[in-house]
Amino acid sequence: MIQLTDVTKSYNNTNVVDRLNLQIESGEIIGLIGHNGAGKSTTLKMIAGLIEPTSGHVHVMGHDMQKESIKVKQKIGYLPEESPLYEAMTAQQYLLFFSELYQLPRRLALQRIDRLLDSLGLPEKHKLTGEFSKGMKRKTAIARTLLHDPELLILDEPNSGLDPLTSFFIINYLTTLKREGKTILLSAHNLFHVETLCDRVGILKNGKLLVFDNMEVIRSKLGKREYQVIFQAEQKLDTYEYVHGSYMFRAGEVDAIAKMLETISANGWTLMDLSMRESALEEIYVKLMTSG
Repeated sequence: MIQLTDVTKSYNNTNVVDRLNLQIESGEIIGLIGHNGAGKSTTLKMIAGLIEPTSGHVHVMGHDMQKESIKVKQKIGYLPEESPLYEAMTAQQYLLFFSELYQLPRRLALQRIDRLLDSLGLPEKHKLTGEFSKGMKRKTAIARTLLHDPELLILDEPNSGLDPLTSFFIINYLTTLKREGKTILLSAHNLFHVETLCDRVGILKNGKLLVFDNMEVIRSKLGKREYQVIFQAEQKLDTYEYVHGSYMFRAGEVDAIAKMLETISANGWTLMDLSMRESALEEIYVKLMTSG
């Protein structure tokens, strides 16, 4: 679906994207994360065919985006981070305007508009977009992105500035779109959403791709696993951490936990809980961003 080969984008002799190699398969949800200025939006724009790389090659659906982007753009839906609407138009008028740009027959366009607004939980199609909340405006922009039924969705911060409920709705909606066969490439600052939604995650720092893999592999390489045992004992134990009436023992190795369980059994203490915790994407991201 998408192949980037040694892609560099420079502005004023500064590499905003630096020799980026990336391959994305059809039907995946891919998340790109990184600090402000890491090159996320620039990468998305190059894939969408909005800007050209300084060097390297961007191929989308088998086409070179520097030479054949016109053949691909009809199959791409692009949502920028900032997407102002025409606020003197109703939602329906706004989407009909764009349907004409996509050369959709009016009857088909009206059917798609109704279906999209309904699925996005936005029934106010005759209300001026200037009277919409930020969440309603974002939903309208997403409807515009989907209007021509693209195969590839490129979403730059789709949840930017939204309240938690609307943000949660949009994340679930993206999952629905994946089930419909869409390929989705997004950037986001909410790392919990990226971790739970995306098949693979790419982490950019100063234009370079540090990591690109699924969360299981990323955790195995860069994260850590911690086991926690909670138990109760009648006597006072200074060796263990005391929390809310119980003792806690933590370790990163299974052998240490096994020995602790043997100790609990041998002493007649009461095992209350045994759990395992793995590093969240946020912890791994902070580690990468703050390392040399």
